[in-house]
Amino acid sequence: MPTVSAHVAHTLVQHIDAVFGVMGNGNAYFLDALETQTDAVFTAVRHEQGAVVAADAHFRASGRIAAGTATYGAGFTNTLTALAEAVQAHVPLVLVVGDEPTSGRRPWGVDQIALASAVGARTYTVGRADAAATTVIAIEHAQTYRLPVVLAIPYDVAALEAGPVPPAPAPRLPAPLSPRGAFADGMLDEIAAALRNAERPLLLAGRGAWLAGASDALGELAAQTGALTASSALGRGVFPENAYDLGVTGGFGADGAMQLVRSADVAVVFGASLNQFTMRFGELFAPGTRVFQIDIAPAATHPHVGGFVRADARLAAEQIVERLRRQGTATSRWRDSVDLSSARSYESGDDLAPDGRLDPRSAATRIAELLPDDRVVVSDGGHFIGWANMYWPVAAPDRMMMIGTAFQSIGQGWPSVVGAALARRDSTIVLTSGDGGGLMAIADLESAVRAAAGRGMAVIWNDAAYGAEVNLYGLKGLAEGPMRIPEVDFAAFGAAVGAEGVVVRTLADLERLRTWSAEAPADRRFLLLDLRISGDVIAPYQQEIIRVNS
Repeated sequence: MPTVSAHVAHTLVQHIDAVFGVMGNGNAYFLDALETQTDAVFTAVRHEQGAVVAADAHFRASGRIAAGTATYGAGFTNTLTALAEAVQAHVPLVLVVGDEPTSGRRPWGVDQIALASAVGARTYTVGRADAAATTVIAIEHAQTYRLPVVLAIPYDVAALEAGPVPPAPAPRLPAPLSPRGAFADGMLDEIAAALRNAERPLLLAGRGAWLAGASDALGELAAQTGALTASSALGRGVFPENAYDLGVTGGFGADGAMQLVRSADVAVVFGASLNQFTMRFGELFAPGTRVFQIDIAPAATHPHVGGFVRADARLAAEQIVERLRRQGTATSRWRDSVDLSSARSYESGDDLAPDGRLDPRSAATRIAELLPDDRVVVSDGGHFIGWANMYWPVAAPDRMMMIGTAFQSIGQGWPSVVGAALARRDSTIVLTSGDGGGLMAIADLESAVRAAAGRGMAVIWNDAAYGAEVNLYGLKGLAEGPMRIPEVDFAAFGAAVGAEGVVVRTLADLERLRTWSAEAPADRRFLLLDLRISGDVIAPYQQEIIRVNS
């Protein structure tokens, strides 16, 4: 007779095809049912944080919700940083965990519901009679609100017989938010008129526009108006036409491109939250720029916004396009009057920095030339994040994800490879990580190598330090001892778990990446490039933060 845990497993896999986790007492019956009674793919990771990170990366890479699983107590508390990141980044996922028995907490127990709530995740607890229905409700909540949820199975309920698994209805998902009311109509009219009369129109889009499926509509709008385009860091590649795109705004942006953004007279923002980094701490737009924002947030998210419409980015963009078709468009000639190639260029750097170590700018430039075209880039957090985001172009927002930056955390890189590799089985998965974050998550180096194999590689920016802390606090005169890391041989770490490790001290050492990229995935191993870079070369976005903090 199926158990409560089997009810959860059977219902979950009707809507989720990937589960990541670590087995323990609290989820043993759930994993047994998952493995022996369903067709779901379970991928083991080595640290419970990795279960949530992998599920997070799976959604970001594919748009398909996934699940993580951990035991109760210490297993659950190990997931909290990753849960907080998923909450902050609005990533839906389900975390299936064991929990205290219904009779009450044991000496080693903790209030898991309170802990999940503290980081913004809601908990649903299953019972003997409602396990299937509760599982559907949890999935529905995650997808409706774009948040992680915890699905708890009390320890004394997990193995109880619960009868045949009942048919479970599909989760109900909300329809895209359509602009409604006279105010929204009037504001869309105003936006259309502003774009029609603009001399230097700019369209800026973020991850919200990608999730809304707005790319085609935004491409048509840009063509109609002659606008230049740009994106937030999480929206790279959202516009289908690259010829007139300025790239990422904020600290990752090229100086020339950001000067063009600042010269826009009208800017319309779709599905981007306009956080301090995207906005260059308030200096992205000039004081005279008319800024409009379209987002599903309840209200405008930055004080520079002069007109706001609460709506799905695709639906709003389509309505603006229709208005311009009816009323006629005076296409701006701005995009034809500027040298976009020069504006988008970054400093190429020197082969070696003055301290004799590799210049990360030249290394990033050369790596971009050698990476496979089908790449999906997953990024840990840390000072190094500027290099990949500036120098490595990607085809779409789901091919560049930064897991950890929403919560300002590091150490989530290796398990990100696991989720992305399962989500994108025909792509090359490329991790970019620092030595600090790489060491913090080292337990799941083995998981990444196992999951991605010949389709995976990692670039470790090894400056023997917590670079962001050195740049922010070392420069203020604080003791640098705690900010330094003895230089670690990541190439040897990789070799120990079956990867091919290469220490890179010069640009010539990157030749192995060129030959690796040319090989068939079946004929190669996971490649780990241990870049011995200079910590003296500070990323532009970090220089911006230093300036603000000073």
